[in-house]
Amino acid sequence: MSTPQAKVTNLTVGGGAGGTEAIYEDLAAMGHLTDDIAGNTLGIAMTSHKYLADPDLLASAVLNPGGAARFEGAMLTALDGPSGLTATSAAIGLRGMTFQATNAAYHLADDLNAKALAASRWLEGAAMVHMPGLAIGAGIGIAGDVYLNHHGDWQEWLTAHPGVIDEVLGRTPGAVSTLTGIPTDLATLTGLVADAYPDGDPKLTDMGTDGDPIATDPPSNLGELFNGLDHRNGTDANIDIRKITQPDGSVAYVVDIPGTKVWNLPGQDGGSANDFGTNIDAIAGNPTVLQRGIQQALIDAGVPKDAPLMLVGHSQGGIVAARAIDPLLADGYNVTHVVTAGSPVGGIAVDERVQMLSLENNGDIVPHLDAADNPASDNRTTVKFDHQQGNIGGNHAINGNYTEAAKQLDTSGDPSVRHFRDSASVFFGGRSVETHQYKVERQR
Repeated sequence: MSTPQAKVTNLTVGGGAGGTEAIYEDLAAMGHLTDDIAGNTLGIAMTSHKYLADPDLLASAVLNPGGAARFEGAMLTALDGPSGLTATSAAIGLRGMTFQATNAAYHLADDLNAKALAASRWLEGAAMVHMPGLAIGAGIGIAGDVYLNHHGDWQEWLTAHPGVIDEVLGRTPGAVSTLTGIPTDLATLTGLVADAYPDGDPKLTDMGTDGDPIATDPPSNLGELFNGLDHRNGTDANIDIRKITQPDGSVAYVVDIPGTKVWNLPGQDGGSANDFGTNIDAIAGNPTVLQRGIQQALIDAGVPKDAPLMLVGHSQGGIVAARAIDPLLADGYNVTHVVTAGSPVGGIAVDERVQMLSLENNGDIVPHLDAADNPASDNRTTVKFDHQQGNIGGNHAINGNYTEAAKQLDTSGDPSVRHFRDSASVFFGGRSVETHQYKVERQR
């Protein structure tokens, strides 16, 4: 087994306000602004041409033909000369088109690269069905690596090579399509698995106010925010709602959503909303009993719809948090921030009004379960880090992994992280917090 690292290391930040896409979005905005300036400049030039045929000017030409000619010449140069308003307008317009074309080219290339990767994985899956020797050879190679370099420990090998999950999931549709003769993709297959887990209606139980110090002290930073999520993960309640009151009397709310608690097969229903069925439904994009339970809890807790609302989730909780954004916004809630830890959320679109921070341990296989990288948009910041403990559970746990990474982010000078912290200031440093616990189950 690998010796656990003493602390989280090698934090890298992608996307967000300081990311590449934000720069390209700024280029696009500059392009539109430049277009407006070019249009205004051209309008001034066109309007000014009327002075060349002004009746007073033509009348003065009889008395002072030389002066009128000099005026006409100067005016034409100012309007239509090499450095005149018309040429300047054209140059500004061309610059605006360049800005917008650069932004469009970046997004097109990014989209084509993603589609090319998905297509290549699909074809690799199909090839393995036609040439099973490829799969056998790959399996033998992996087995040799496991026993030669990882002491026969499959968990250690898998957590050292989590990208294999992306490859396996990405190749599965091609293999299934070839075997069945019916073209399919990963979203369709995930939907079929989700159909085996009927969702049901939520049963909400108010478990009262949590008197634990973690739940009664307002979070001052990201590290303390994650401590609250870790605390909730160890209780019988599967969500809580924290009402944070600032010194000026303003309020903001944080919803903590822990991860999976029940790993059940199709047909097995233990009543929990934090089960494997919720995982599959959430990844597939279906409404879940846990998501609807959160909406009911917000009503029961009397959360004002205009109050800033942050959703914080680990693993399954992060998927549900990301999926809950659109329904909550549609219902009028002011969702401003979402924080996920160890969650596969790359395939989930996030409304541009919401700032999202996603933490991923490089040795955690769970964020790979959707076979999709997180978009690097200006409202989505992804932080990856190393904390290899040599086993799946250890690398995925909140405490010691994500709590420690969050603490380091509190002092990070990265512009994307700093922007997220600043934008979320209403959730930190309050004078008091009141935490209500809720249990969401499936009605039977």
